Amino acid sequence: MASISPRAGAAKGDYPWWLVALVAIGLAIAVVIAANDIYAQVFGVILKGLWVTVFVTIVGFVLATLLGLGVALLALSETTLLRQIARFYTEVIRGVPILVLLFYIAFVGAPALVALANFVIAPLVNAGYVEPLLVRDVSLMWRAIIALMIGYSAFIAEVFRAGIQSVDRGQVEAAKALGLSRTQRFRLVVFPQAIRVILPPLGNDFVAMVKDSSLVSVLGVSDITQMAKVYASGSFRFFETYSIVAYVYLILTIGLSLALRALERRLRRGVER
Repeated sequence: MASISPRAGAAKGDYPWWLVALVAIGLAIAVVIAANDIYAQVFGVILKGLWVTVFVTIVGFVLATLLGLGVALLALSETTLLRQIARFYTEVIRGVPILVLLFYIAFVGAPALVALANFVIAPLVNAGYVEPLLVRDVSLMWRAIIALMIGYSAFIAEVFRAGIQSVDRGQVEAAKALGLSRTQRFRLVVFPQAIRVILPPLGNDFVAMVKDSSLVSVLGVSDITQMAKVYASGSFRFFETYSIVAYVYLILTIGLSLALRALERRLRRGVER
């Protein structure tokens, strides 16, 4: 029996008709937005919150990635106490919904942090060198970013931990035999191989954060969703408003997903060579 190449089958049967359909639908909606004054007005209002959504997502994800990498390295430490601290952090944070974490950081964590900072700088305040900090000095947008950073760092930490542990132990031992330090082993041997395993789930987390960034609207942050809520509550055009919101988020998430898939294919080709 003749064998069928998986690639040949994929090439014949897996043509991305779904993408063709999505592009066609997207173009049709774009034409409707351009031709209809109401949809155009809604689209213009929602776009005012686009930069906030992008800013919150990118800054939150970068900070979450850095914190997650630090937690993952603690989890892989040779010190039991550090491993237990990392595990405690990961399990607790993963058990709290992002929405609850947003409220907690905004209305409990931020005031507590300001109170702690005022306690530390109390001698300077008493001497008249600085003014005491106020809770309103910490903007709601930064409270939301910190909440997303903490919430996603626990999941990203597990992604990094699994990726690092996927590297063959023999290569680590060989690098150690060559006299490379722990930092050099990680930078030159472990991380370049682990990133191929880490990148797909890390990309999924980034796409998920784009969607979860809409939760910052509960704090009044003027992102896409908040702008839509304000407009819809004033105009009562809920269908038009939230249809455009869904359209904008689909453009963002599907575009990111396609870019990440292209990057994964490029990495796989690099490995095969």
